[in-house]
Amino acid sequence: MSEDLEKLVKDVASSMENPRLPDLVEKLVKNEGLKFKDATKAVYVLWKKGALEIVEPKPSSTLTGYAISLQSLWFWAITALVTLTVSIVFYVVSSPLLYVRYVLGALFVLYLPGSMLIEALYPRREDLDGLERLALSIGLSLAVVPLIGLFLNYTPWGIRLTPIMVSLAGFAEVMAVTALVRKYRYYMLSLR
Repeated sequence: MSEDLEKLVKDVASSMENPRLPDLVEKLVKNEGLKFKDATKAVYVLWKKGALEIVEPKPSSTLTGYAISLQSLWFWAITALVTLTVSIVFYVVSSPLLYVRYVLGALFVLYLPGSMLIEALYPRREDLDGLERLALSIGLSLAVVPLIGLFLNYTPWGIRLTPIMVSLAGFAEVMAVTALVRKYRYYMLSLR
C-alpha cells in the first residue's frame, strides 16, 4: 500500500468523529474516488499495522450478548463440528460418507479435546502462538482421551462407541463453554 493512500485513509478517519467502519469505507469510495476493494483493503492493512483502531460500536456487556457476537463465532463452529461428528459417527455406517466419518472421527479424537482444553487454559491469543497451540492440542488430546477411556473402563457403561463419543463430546463442550466464559472475562477487562 502506498504512503499516499495510507495518509489519505488516516486523514479521512481523523476528520470523522468516531467513524463506523461502513461509514469510513463509504466516504473513501464516494468522496475520495477509491474502489470499494481498495478502500476496504487499505483500512484493513492500517488496522493490522496498528495505525487505525477498529472497535465495536456497542460492545456487549453480558455473557449472552458476547456469546451471540462475532467474537464467539469459534464457539458455534466447534459446537456444530461436535454435533456433525457425533451424528455422522452414529448414523453413517456404509456409504460414500464413510471417509468423512474417518476424518471427522480422527479430528474429534486427536485434536478437539486438547484444543478446547488449551482454549480454556489460555484464552487470550497473545498467550501462545498458533504452532504452540497446535502442538499442545495434539499432545493434550493424546493424554486426555486415554484418561477418559480409563475412567469409562470403571463405569457400568465400559469402553464402547456410545460412551466414548458422549464423553468426548461432553468434555469438548464443557471446555468450550469454559473457554467462552474466560474469553468473555478478558473481553470485559479490555473494555475498561
